Amino acid sequence: MGLTAWAYPLAESLLAAPLPRRWAHCRGVAERARTLAPILSEDAELLEAAAVLHDIGYSPELVDTGLHPLDGARYLRKVGADERVVRLVAHHSCACMEAEARGLLGALDGEFPHEPPELDDALCYCDMSTTPDGTPTNPVDRINEICGRYGDDSLIGTFIRRAEPEILAATARVLTRLSGAKSTAAQPM
Repeated sequence: MGLTAWAYPLAESLLAAPLPRRWAHCRGVAERARTLAPILSEDAELLEAAAVLHDIGYSPELVDTGLHPLDGARYLRKVGADERVVRLVAHHSCACMEAEARGLLGALDGEFPHEPPELDDALCYCDMSTTPDGTPTNPVDRINEICGRYGDDSLIGTFIRRAEPEILAATARVLTRLSGAKSTAAQPM
């Protein structure tokens, strides 16, 4: 069974009933991940699987530490998920900054090494360019939406504002790579 064939039903089973909006977001993030196939080659399915699973740590069944990337990654490791998917989920969208704010950075970094930066960038781009309802957006509007939902002075609001420069830089790197891949594909042989 391929990664995505395994990942979609698992994510659905954890999110669809208790958190339908979060499930819509995860499907939208996975859809965005598919658009990056030209720059990911053999890692395209890996990214899509991580994208659909990235927020499972919000599932009421899995909440433990309150840091959803850590809770989700621990669960995925427990059920025998591909270790690369586990690591991408653990570190998605500047999770280390939220982990630091929660006093969990040692646990996150100690348990889960990072994947290559290109994959971290790609998942961050997909997550931060998808609304909570699963439709495309841009990272600036997404960050503003998150702050509006949680409040600028909340832990999440403070973390996401602190992460904003890196989120925008990751987005720029992904879009530059994607543009380069499209330019190369358009050149005659």
